[in-house]
Amino acid sequence: MEYNHRQTEQKWQRFWDDNHTYKPAEQTDKPKYYVLDMFPYPSGAGLHVGHPLGYIASDIVARYKRLKGYNVLHPMGFDSFGLPAEQYAIQTGQHPAVTTEQNLARYIEQLKNIGFSYDWSREVRTSDPSYYKWTQWIFMELFRSWYNKDTNRAEPIETLTDKFATNGTTDVNAVCDEDAPTFTAAEWNALSTRESYEITLKYRLTFLADAVVNWCPALGTVLANDEVKDGVSERGGYPVEQKLMRQWMMRITAYADRLLTGLDTIDWTESIKEQQRNWIGKSVGASVKFPIRSTQQLGGEAVSIPTSNIEVFTTRVDTIYGVTFMVLAPEHELVPALTTPEQQEAVTAYVNAAKLRSERDRMADTKAVSGVFTGSYCVNPLSGEAVPIYLADYVLAGYGTGAVMAVPSGDQRDWTFATHFNLPIIPILDAQKDIDQQADNTKEGHYINSGIINGLTYKEATAVLIAWLEERGLGRGKINYRMRDAVFSRQRYWGEPVPVYFKEGGSTGRLPYLIDESALPLELPAIDKYLPTETGEPPLGRAEGWKYKGEHEYELSTMPGWAGSSWYWYRYMDPQNDTAFASKQSIDYWQNVDLYIGGTEHATGHLLYSRFWNKFLKDRGYVPQEEPFKKLINQGMIQGRSNFAYRLKGTGVEGTRPVFVSLNQVGDQEVTPLHVDVNIVENDVLDIEAFKKARPDLTENAEFITEPDGRYIVGAEVEKMSKSKFNVVNPDMIVEKYGADVLRLYEMFLGPLEQAKPWNTNGIDGVSRFIRKFWRLFYKDNAAGESQWIVMDEQPTPAELKVLHKTIQKAENDIESYSFNTSVSAFMVCVNELATLNCHKRAILQDLVLLLSPYAPHITEELWAALGNAPGTISEAAFPKFNPNFLVEDAFDYPIQINGKVRTTISFAVDRAPGEIEQEVLADATVQKWLEGKSPKKVVVVPKRIVNVVI
Repeated sequence: MEYNHRQTEQKWQRFWDDNHTYKPAEQTDKPKYYVLDMFPYPSGAGLHVGHPLGYIASDIVARYKRLKGYNVLHPMGFDSFGLPAEQYAIQTGQHPAVTTEQNLARYIEQLKNIGFSYDWSREVRTSDPSYYKWTQWIFMELFRSWYNKDTNRAEPIETLTDKFATNGTTDVNAVCDEDAPTFTAAEWNALSTRESYEITLKYRLTFLADAVVNWCPALGTVLANDEVKDGVSERGGYPVEQKLMRQWMMRITAYADRLLTGLDTIDWTESIKEQQRNWIGKSVGASVKFPIRSTQQLGGEAVSIPTSNIEVFTTRVDTIYGVTFMVLAPEHELVPALTTPEQQEAVTAYVNAAKLRSERDRMADTKAVSGVFTGSYCVNPLSGEAVPIYLADYVLAGYGTGAVMAVPSGDQRDWTFATHFNLPIIPILDAQKDIDQQADNTKEGHYINSGIINGLTYKEATAVLIAWLEERGLGRGKINYRMRDAVFSRQRYWGEPVPVYFKEGGSTGRLPYLIDESALPLELPAIDKYLPTETGEPPLGRAEGWKYKGEHEYELSTMPGWAGSSWYWYRYMDPQNDTAFASKQSIDYWQNVDLYIGGTEHATGHLLYSRFWNKFLKDRGYVPQEEPFKKLINQGMIQGRSNFAYRLKGTGVEGTRPVFVSLNQVGDQEVTPLHVDVNIVENDVLDIEAFKKARPDLTENAEFITEPDGRYIVGAEVEKMSKSKFNVVNPDMIVEKYGADVLRLYEMFLGPLEQAKPWNTNGIDGVSRFIRKFWRLFYKDNAAGESQWIVMDEQPTPAELKVLHKTIQKAENDIESYSFNTSVSAFMVCVNELATLNCHKRAILQDLVLLLSPYAPHITEELWAALGNAPGTISEAAFPKFNPNFLVEDAFDYPIQINGKVRTTISFAVDRAPGEIEQEVLADATVQKWLEGKSPKKVVVVPKRIVNVVI
């Protein structure tokens, strides 16, 4: 009987759903194991075969851990807020919730078809008000907290105000705004409620501030860096500019050092850790003030007087005497004041051009040199010399202070800029070489042209300079981080409303306040269309009568896409809880995620924000663990295998008849390769009729020059899987034709999980044959053509036990090391060897079913029940135990060499003495024939290796 995958897979998927097979126990003595996939955004395109790769791997681990006696939590949900659904709503007027629901239904159907062991009762969706109620609540907790550097954790804002009331700012060591005022307890206690509240806004972990953002006018919203490519929006390709806007921010910088040191405690790939280290960018250096000089007419002559300072952070304060110009970011707040009338036109043009380039592009472009002189100067605080102030877009307003003291002799980018603008390049160390050709950033040698540090070494000079600056209030030693506070608002509709309303008052004219917790969730209001208002407010400004308690304006921006994904693993622990984001009992049991699988593209976004929120929740006593994900695996990309038809050049244009030439018939002819849908190609043979139907624009009246046997052979190339390349393979088609178990096995078989590999449907036949061969160990057709059960209860032979236990050892080692591809090979070898041994014994096959069940759950469920076990109990069974004794050889086949050439093979017990082996070898008929009656000169017996007879 041929195995019927459609019938079997649908049967067991219904069984798992009906019986909640994969729902973990609430109370158990078993150890816990939490395995999680980065949850997907449900796009309208659904899944292609590249998407399930990580999901299959995590499912194998989840099923394996159940067999090893763990209580396994393996949930799935959806990151269902997002810009694509909103853009579709703008185009069609359809509410994003409707689009999202349709997409979700499609995703769930596809995921269930592949047979994942998810506990679907725990499904979460970030756009569900019962979920985002708790995203809003966490925002409120952040707003109600400050970061105490002395205790190195977040604390309730009340502990800060208690300090103010007792000692003012004297003993407050906090992460706060730069302009936070100092005051005594008496001064604090004399403030009005509104005045004291406004001061606390400078300390809270989420706050309002002006920030330079990626503003996309066409989309009417701020975009994250990873949503901008080459200066345009990834979605739609609209221009993006840098713009200073008032935004909600999160003080992730408070956690910078803990985010760094925490990397040493988790089992993540070194490449991901290094990306986070570079993003956080810890630097030890100094903050230095350069006084600005402006020229005014006094008594008939021009004199320079200091007006304010430009503050810079540098890791090489020792190079300060080599500063020959200052560079500001085009967005720097002092640019308008520093620009002289003569330079106004050039500066305005440069600033406008810089707005159109993304931060990522500006940072990456190390070759182009651009800049403009402001017309103003500042003063080197050490040398007293005037320093011209330039703008350059390689300096970013949000990094450090948005200003760089340029030392062209020691920094290549500064050297290139100075050379381009003909600015001085001053040597500062006697060990610097060839600075007329390039910068030399050496720290060796002794300082020259450097005032108070002349003759000193690097280690000596740094301490002297910092002390000098601190004594005069012109600078200080400082640790700086490249990472900036995170922008936490988007001018969109389809996102979490921010639970904030405003009252008039304060220095900005209105102050933010949290809504009552009892009002959560603050749900999205209905609006007429999903565009900004005519006055430029975000789409929520269109909501009629949407006010807090009928009188106060709500915040009109929504939360960013990463808000709901920064804590979702906790909601899976207790998804129906109405009184907390998860119960303490659930959190204390599941703790954190043991294995997390997802793409590398989230290294400095989702993964960093998740660690930040997790640390905050621990500080406030809501969770016990510092890190959310113990082990992280980044699956590689499955690339597409594109197919091409070849059209003769000059045909199919201007009304001429198109001529398509099969690959092997092209020869020296000039052809144009055109993508064809890989789903109408089988083993590189094109279905010509299907091609004509799919692409009538290309094939009308076309002639096809085929191979002599009538086949049209296509070309192939590995590319990214995308619709535009017609190389997207839908997993539904694979499941329909071959079965979900074959898809699962094949995706693992393609290669190591972490590596990129091309999809080639041609190779799937081998896995399909393996499944059928595995089935035939249990069934055969009798003479009447009926299916016959052939499993026997006989005792297995040593050879059969050896095959099984070799596979047990391999399967266990491979899953523990996440080497799934080699396990699939081992299963194939095992089935082939058992078939050769004509093994149909229950004692062997039942364990083999268990071994294969994490990879191919449907066929193994069917066979498990057929073996007489209660249906659906395979996940409650125990993983087979490896017994090394079955791999111990009791005999060895010795190759017998005659004068160095193997002439025969003889089997001996492994404990036979060399002398006995020698006697039997010489008595063997084949050996006697090759001896030709001669006596051997010597016989060499190498135990368990070889016997060599020398004549």
